[in-house]
Amino acid sequence: MTETTLNDAPWRDPAETPADRVEALVGAMTLREKVAQLFGVWVGANTDGGEVAPHQHEMNEAVDLDEILPHGLGQLTRPFGTAPVEPGLGALSLMRTQERIAAANRFGIPALVHEECLAGFAAWKATAYPVPLAWGATFNPTLVRTMAGAIGRDLRSVGVHQGLAPVLDVVRDARWGRVEETIGEDPYLIGTIATAYVQGLEEAGIVATLKHFVGYSASKAGRNLAPVSVGERERADVLLPPFEMAIRESGVRSVMHAYTDIDGVPTAADGSLLTSLLRDTWGFAGTVVADYFGIAFLKELHRVAATLGDAAAAALTAGVDVELPTVHTFGVHLIEEIEAGRLAEDFVDRALRRVLLQKLELGLLDPDWSPVPSALGVDRSGTGGSAAVIDLDPPANRRIAAELAEQSIVLVRNAGVLPLDPTLRIALIGPNADTHRAFLGCYSFPAHVGEQHPDMPIGLVIPTITEALSVELPDVDITVAAGCTIDGTSTTGFDEALAVARGADVVVAVLGDRAGLFGRGTSGEGCDAESLVLPGVQQELLEELLATGKPVVVVLLTGRPYALGSAATESAAIVQGFFPGEEGASAVAGVLSGRINPGGRLPVSIPANPGAQPSTYLAAPLAQANGVSNIDPTAAFPFGHGLSYTRFDWTDLDVDAGTVPVGGEVTARLTITNAGNHAGVELVQLYLHDPVASVVRPVQKLIGYARVPLEAGASARVSFTVPADVTAFTGRNGHRIVEPGDLELRFGASSGDIRLQAGVTLQGETRRVDHTRRLHCEVQGAG
Repeated sequence: MTETTLNDAPWRDPAETPADRVEALVGAMTLREKVAQLFGVWVGANTDGGEVAPHQHEMNEAVDLDEILPHGLGQLTRPFGTAPVEPGLGALSLMRTQERIAAANRFGIPALVHEECLAGFAAWKATAYPVPLAWGATFNPTLVRTMAGAIGRDLRSVGVHQGLAPVLDVVRDARWGRVEETIGEDPYLIGTIATAYVQGLEEAGIVATLKHFVGYSASKAGRNLAPVSVGERERADVLLPPFEMAIRESGVRSVMHAYTDIDGVPTAADGSLLTSLLRDTWGFAGTVVADYFGIAFLKELHRVAATLGDAAAAALTAGVDVELPTVHTFGVHLIEEIEAGRLAEDFVDRALRRVLLQKLELGLLDPDWSPVPSALGVDRSGTGGSAAVIDLDPPANRRIAAELAEQSIVLVRNAGVLPLDPTLRIALIGPNADTHRAFLGCYSFPAHVGEQHPDMPIGLVIPTITEALSVELPDVDITVAAGCTIDGTSTTGFDEALAVARGADVVVAVLGDRAGLFGRGTSGEGCDAESLVLPGVQQELLEELLATGKPVVVVLLTGRPYALGSAATESAAIVQGFFPGEEGASAVAGVLSGRINPGGRLPVSIPANPGAQPSTYLAAPLAQANGVSNIDPTAAFPFGHGLSYTRFDWTDLDVDAGTVPVGGEVTARLTITNAGNHAGVELVQLYLHDPVASVVRPVQKLIGYARVPLEAGASARVSFTVPADVTAFTGRNGHRIVEPGDLELRFGASSGDIRLQAGVTLQGETRRVDHTRRLHCEVQGAG
């Protein structure tokens, strides 16, 4: 088509309804043009600003863009996140490629561009924020939404349309390598934080992607991609609620299927999940995208498809709309299935409508669409010019990263040594004491991509603990010794470390993980743990340091919780950070010095026993310690735990009714007083305990929380209006119900530290509820 004819086409007319525009385009396309909109091509930006080049991966065949582009292209995969490229040159490369894509197909449709953004835009020189587990530790959805907005604006400014985040998997076994990517072990916490993240991303114009739908984190023995054998009740009441909340409340426009199978049915081919539940029941109207190579895995790993064509047909009919990262099954193999009469073209049209509607919403079908991203600041006539200098780590981003890091640090234990006396000599010991990698998760660009380019600089200023503590306490004598590596077996460095420790007044032992991929780290995708002992010989080093008799402050920079042996009771203090990002060192140093009053809370329990997995706080009575098993799964420090440098009193709980209808609500009020000498934040956590139910229930579960910032001596009256709906669970017949009977509302500083509680009775007949039920308590008086 000529430019004039193209602009006169009905799908280009903004006066037409979106549905009519999409239908006109679907009706004009050939089968091959339709299918071309349903897959991506993995590319890398040209480091000189020229057009992108296909990225060759061992899982896919070589891609010929000259052969593909005349028919169109659905997505471009990670042009910034495949190799280091100067942001300005990457934006220029992407712009030129989009011009080529639009010009090559007869409808003038550009590609939708996606990138990873789990802990920030995964691009060279882009801000490395704390990982999602650290977001969970903040219990602060508002701040997470602010961060996501900043990430979204950076993505959008360089021409990206979709971000592959957040992760809503619920931690069921902390040995799983991807714990760092999750928000924690509680569905309600995950749902509220993830919903806020999605809202921030979508408000910036980026299509957010919920993943991994569903059950990925419940794999057997915490092994990546291992089978999942959960019952319908666990799936409905633990694994699905975060997704349900985000879909109802966030405006999310994409969902990614999980790799795993549940009871023998791969989620990529499960229409009961991807269509019946997700779309027909919950009303989701966006796109479902494949996890990378997940459709081919139906043949190669799950072996439920004999051919790639079978795999493509199974995924498409189940409800997968887009194959990522690159064309593999949705190309010629899918076309052959349709042409042979084994698959109706209607399934292609169904997915195509969703894809085109999303492109329309993004402005990619409009007559005034331009490939020039806002960060380049040039019009179409400037496409031959040089790239702009684009700063993806500006001061505003770093301030957000710093605030998140500061709020995420958890003071787990303090025997009185913290804040540190600035007159003491400090022995700074441990493999994470003097490395910037201690703060970065596996989906940060330096860990995810930069490791493959060792000659390239990291592209960011990321202080180490050594550097940050020297700035924080400039007059303190600090001596540093590694003692050992993260996961090595050598103890030859112990002698030096112990000598340094004996010559100091206090030891700060900085231990933990190194994020990586598929066994190249101790945390991250494919880096699962056999047990929750600290990697390598770090626990041995820690025990030796404790044996010196010097006070030992343990600083943990990890992607999962670890059992700490005798340090749980004998250390002078324990400070936990979950890969807190580029500003993490300053946050940790601020907590150690007392400049920052810690307010983080554990989003995952810290175990007492490294082998008592799987276990989380969200467990039934028989999952607790008992007399019929010699294994005690009780946590050393439970979910929600965290200390402060001030003290809070909890008083005056009252409840406005002792008996409530099964369709009603009750309001509980309590007073929180800062009884210490420092300003601080108390986190009021509300847990539900159901003493007797028709099915086995968790001993308690989180149903609400409130961050309460208070100056020294100040008080706040905090109220929770609790609808009966939040007590709902899946009954014996598979329906979600609100059941009459006695309940306890437990208000605690953690799941293991209940301060106040009140009994309430639900009265009436058992009431069936659905996906329209109320999900939240209304909270007043919080900061």
